[in-house]
Amino acid sequence: MTQRRLAFITGASSGIGQALAARFYSAGYDLALVARRTDQIESWATARQLDAARYRIYSADVAQTDSIVGAGQACIVQQGLPDVVIANAGISVGIDTAERSDLDVLASTFATNNTGLAATFHPFVAAMVARGSGRLVGIGSVAAIRGLPGHGAYCASKAGVVAYCESLRGELRPSGVRVVTLCPGYIDTPLTQGNRYGMPFLMKAEDFAEQALRGIESGVSYRVIPWQMGVIAKIMRMVPNALYDRAVQGRGRKKRLGES
Repeated sequence: MTQRRLAFITGASSGIGQALAARFYSAGYDLALVARRTDQIESWATARQLDAARYRIYSADVAQTDSIVGAGQACIVQQGLPDVVIANAGISVGIDTAERSDLDVLASTFATNNTGLAATFHPFVAAMVARGSGRLVGIGSVAAIRGLPGHGAYCASKAGVVAYCESLRGELRPSGVRVVTLCPGYIDTPLTQGNRYGMPFLMKAEDFAEQALRGIESGVSYRVIPWQMGVIAKIMRMVPNALYDRAVQGRGRKKRLGES
């Protein structure tokens, strides 16, 4: 019997991560699902009547390097080496650099969105290179393209995701291991539902997951989803700073930690 492919997904308890888990399962993959809130994953899996033989749940905090590395190592022992690893877990909180407490929010954002992403990949890189195949998927954001007022931590962290994945892609290209960078636009998840500004081309998480699966399996190196946001992102990148600064002046800011 042919062994099913395995997808390792962080941040699988809600939003994009949960949608990706559902889509990869329906595509025939076994699942290694990682989150801090493992009870939510278990409730979701039970409600969807997933075959218990086709998934395992790992408790880990991607902001704690040893925690997420341990989850990856446990996955290899219990389920084998994944075919796809999706570093999806991330946080998005507004900051005000004039506030001392927000410097800690900035550090926490980088710990989760950047160091946590690299730590998610770490347990699998050498083994994938030895095998000569695999997909390492970093979830960036269209917010990586240009900075947004009040959104410095998130924009900077996602720009870091894009640059890091590009660097890793160059390192691993001769090995047969593909590095895929996916940059969602506005996806309807708990992460975006509190936003205080317009969200053009808002997309359902399930629709994002469908397009993500196709991109990952095709081995695309970089893709913005939906494509319309990719066009907007390119235009935004070309707009002169003076014009861009005027355009975003007065734009609603991302809520800070603890802000209602």
